[in-house]
Amino acid sequence: MTNLSIRVHAFISGLLHREEGQDMIEYALFGGLLATAIITIAGLIVAGTIPNPVQGLLDGLEGCIDFDQGTACDPF
Repeated sequence: MTNLSIRVHAFISGLLHREEGQDMIEYALFGGLLATAIITIAGLIVAGTIPNPVQGLLDGLEGCIDFDQGTACDPF
């Protein structure tokens, strides 16, 4: 082997074993997974597949704010 081929092999081998950018890739993958989960859950709420937890809370607070005698104040 020539000196050049040994250097090229050492360079490529060094690139494969470096861990400098590993953290950034992991954070990017986690951020993408988190964004996908949030978008999926929001889409299911908008489509009506799963109930909207905020709307349930607001419906429960409605009786507390209106002070209706017939409606119980149950925000949760």
